[in-house]
Amino acid sequence: MERQATDVIVATRAALTQASALAVQYSFSILGALLLLLLGWFLSRLLHRWALSALSRVRGIDMTLAHFFANVLRYAVLILVFVMALGQFGVQTASIIAALGAAGLAIGLALQGTLQNIAAGIMLLVLRPFRVGEYIETKDVTGTITEIGLFATELRTSDGLYRLAPNSTLWNTPVTNFSRERTRKHDLQVTIPSDRDIDNEIDRLLTIAREEPAIESAPPPQVFVDSLAENAATLTLRYWVPTPQWFRTTREMNRRVRIAFGQSLPEPPAEAAPAE
Repeated sequence: MERQATDVIVATRAALTQASALAVQYSFSILGALLLLLLGWFLSRLLHRWALSALSRVRGIDMTLAHFFANVLRYAVLILVFVMALGQFGVQTASIIAALGAAGLAIGLALQGTLQNIAAGIMLLVLRPFRVGEYIETKDVTGTITEIGLFATELRTSDGLYRLAPNSTLWNTPVTNFSRERTRKHDLQVTIPSDRDIDNEIDRLLTIAREEPAIESAPPPQVFVDSLAENAATLTLRYWVPTPQWFRTTREMNRRVRIAFGQSLPEPPAEAAPAE
């Protein structure tokens, strides 16, 4: 009986000794992990501010893109520090990294469309085929850009409607930007009877063009005979206008030529209206 009691006491002492050793060991591990997490958190915030400040000084970079890359750097540091903290407890970090890779692959497959929009958004922000305030046209979307995000682009249509377009639809299709170039051309056609003096009518058209202050002097306006018929001739007045004034000027020139020649003219394309 005494022998059994002695064995119990010895086993209890051994267990207490082992528990004390484990407590000391894991207390240091916990303390080290907490310090590592704290340092990692401060480091991630410091790198985030540094990256954001550095990217904001890069000429032409969009702030949305700067915030995105700064956040990617911050969370990458946090994930690395978290894995290192688990290593303080003897956890096999290689298996964790493999699990994170598998989880990332699964998430990527599940969010394939979303990631495609993010990739397209990054390319749109880097290459800048259009900017906020510019009027664009694609096969599916037409309107003035109001905001370019990582997932989608917001537009305002010519009739004042809100439109949201996924970035992938804007990246994978040709885009016509009506606002990017400084000047735009306009061809205005007038049909005159064959009994009129063509040279005199050309001078009249050129005079009307020179009286409009918005029309560019270089290249100067020009008039040429576009086509001839048995009883009529078609003259084309070609001129260039600063892009912001294109819509107003083309309508004004239509009005002036209509008054001077007494005939109705085809309206310029409606897509230029928001470029005013």
